[in-house]
Amino acid sequence: MNPQAKLIFSLSLLLGTSITISSNHWITAWAGLEINTLAIIPLISKSHHPRAIEAATKYFLTQAAASALVLFASMTNAWHTGQWDITQLTHPTSCLILTSAIAMKLGLVPFHFWFPEVLQGSPLTTGLLLSTMMKFPPMTLLYMTAPSLNPTMLTIMALLSTALGGWMGLNQTQIRKILAFSSISHLGWMAIIISYNPKLTLLNFYLYALITAAVFMTLNSIKVLKLSTLMTSWTKTPSLNAMLLLTLLSMAGLPPLTGFLPKWLIIQELTKQGMIPSAMTIAMLSLLNLYFYLRLAYCATITLPPHTTNHIKQWRTNEPVGTPTAIMTIAATMLLPISPMLTTVT
Repeated sequence: MNPQAKLIFSLSLLLGTSITISSNHWITAWAGLEINTLAIIPLISKSHHPRAIEAATKYFLTQAAASALVLFASMTNAWHTGQWDITQLTHPTSCLILTSAIAMKLGLVPFHFWFPEVLQGSPLTTGLLLSTMMKFPPMTLLYMTAPSLNPTMLTIMALLSTALGGWMGLNQTQIRKILAFSSISHLGWMAIIISYNPKLTLLNFYLYALITAAVFMTLNSIKVLKLSTLMTSWTKTPSLNAMLLLTLLSMAGLPPLTGFLPKWLIIQELTKQGMIPSAMTIAMLSLLNLYFYLRLAYCATITLPPHTTNHIKQWRTNEPVGTPTAIMTIAATMLLPISPMLTTVT
């Protein structure tokens, strides 16, 4: 892709995200979401592969439908209340429609169908944007409207997302699809707590984005897309593969790594709210995710494959690992000691 075009699309992504997260009016928030959608579509389809074109088409149709629902919800609320303020969403029908729209934007169950296919058809760098930056504006809208939304419906969607994200990721061999179902499962953790402690949702999102960025940047450095190639990638950069093991375990939420922090605080808050069955259910469902994270870690570093693969072992390269990858990887595994400070803030 032309560097000037890439710069324009990147700046448009930043502009759209900034407009949405800083707006109080529904129309400006919708405009920011549309700028984001139009900016990411060329980045998805830049390889001109049929799967990339299919992914861009699916993404466009889904996001266009979600944006139409956002407009419809805001217009219905304005019709009944005379308010275009995002925080003044009070009409029950508008709340229901907006919950569906944001769930479609984020990829929550039952509107998750588009996300694994789009991520599978995108390059790793674009997949990183889709998994982190593109979820920030709808997550901001969810944060601002959380007091008005139905907590029971959000809890049901969250539990279904965690269950389906773990269940569907079990039989995948494509790493991008595994990370897509991982994202759906993490969104369930964010959605279940949004009505009770929105700051914990933002904390979970920030740490999820940090760990996911570390995983995507590592995979991009070692040029791996499938489990079969991940098995032989340890000869390229052994130290980076060893850190990938820790980053994947952090994403699974194992102590004493960074990913344990949001799950610990969310389960603690759910028990304070008297939602012990929900806390037990979502904690048990996260074991499904732990299985395929462990499978990824097993393929990456724990042992050599006992059978021959179709891919030859790669020679070790002399290319240095980028500084952002190193910083993200360290932060994705070693931030648990800051938890006392965060518990006082939240």
